[in-house]
Amino acid sequence: MKYFDYAATTPPFEEVITTVAEVMRRHYGNPSSMHRYGEDADKLLKRSREVCAAALEVYPSEIVFTSGATESNNLAIKGAALQYQTRGKHIVTVSTEHPSVYEACRQLTNLGFEVTFLPVDAEGHVSAEQVCAAVRRDTILVSIMHVNNETGRVQPLHDIGVALKKQFPRVLFHIDGVQGFGKLPVDIRGWQADLYSLSAHKLRGPKGAGLLFVREGVELFPLHSGGSQEQGFRAGTENVPLLVGMSKAIRLAGERQVETARRMTEWRERVVAEVKTLPQLRLNSGEEAPHIVHFSYPGMKAEVMLHTLEQLGVVVSTKSACSSKLAEPSRVLLAMGCNEAEASGGIRISFGDEHTEQDIDELILALREAVAKLESLERWKR
Repeated sequence: MKYFDYAATTPPFEEVITTVAEVMRRHYGNPSSMHRYGEDADKLLKRSREVCAAALEVYPSEIVFTSGATESNNLAIKGAALQYQTRGKHIVTVSTEHPSVYEACRQLTNLGFEVTFLPVDAEGHVSAEQVCAAVRRDTILVSIMHVNNETGRVQPLHDIGVALKKQFPRVLFHIDGVQGFGKLPVDIRGWQADLYSLSAHKLRGPKGAGLLFVREGVELFPLHSGGSQEQGFRAGTENVPLLVGMSKAIRLAGERQVETARRMTEWRERVVAEVKTLPQLRLNSGEEAPHIVHFSYPGMKAEVMLHTLEQLGVVVSTKSACSSKLAEPSRVLLAMGCNEAEASGGIRISFGDEHTEQDIDELILALREAVAKLESLERWKR
């Protein structure tokens, strides 16, 4: 089987697997303990924070360790909303955000907050002008993802951040960076971000580990009450083995980003060209994120195409992994103006740095064969 669902999760680097196992075996102390075992674990935690900070070009004190991007996004959004609600109760985000942002914002509406979900154009983009026009006197937070997890659309974060901070310097700017780091350049300072989320398992690190960059001076209402870990932002004993593994994965992904992006771009261009030759398919992704190709087979349920490709030895996905088992059409594609048939037949192909040209050859052949099989099935039904 050829695995093309790296946007959902990735196989860990062998170095990461070895590191996690070694830390679990040898450094099992609680990093908050004052004895030698605790101090050894704390040193590993401190070093991991430094490695992550260096990869993101921020201060170690600005890194808060979490269990993954869902927690990071919830801490950023709810933590900021609850901390700064005396300033206002208005939040701006985009209609195509990941469920961990979209649903967190929706949940806040039940607590008296108001959320503006900005529409996107047919390409899935939102502009800096749109964002700034939506900001009000009571706006406290803007949350926009770097790369859309379904379609691979890249938002103009630099333009948005600069315009937002120039006009509204007190409004916090949060970025869900999960699908961007390791594939595209990241410039947290240049984007003028206050909050930035990452997840290890999207970067060939372990599941259950993530981080939130919190700019110096920004306060968040903690969602976990308890001890003083993670500067009081996130109580609970840190999972040292997974966090050490994450720091290694982030370092490796950052070091290899340029070469990884170059290779993935070539693969994406080949697959996009193939999709364009098949009249049954509708391309939904552009030439932005190097690792994602998204298309629809209008009138054909996405799971039918998915299982047909799987029978041919190729593993792909439908919507976001967090909502792919739900039967309704893709919220992201509907927001981009797709009709229900197109939004119900979306397929996402996502590449990893382990793929080869031969893998892409096999993917293209499987795609052709799958379309031919399904077209024959449609003709037979008619």
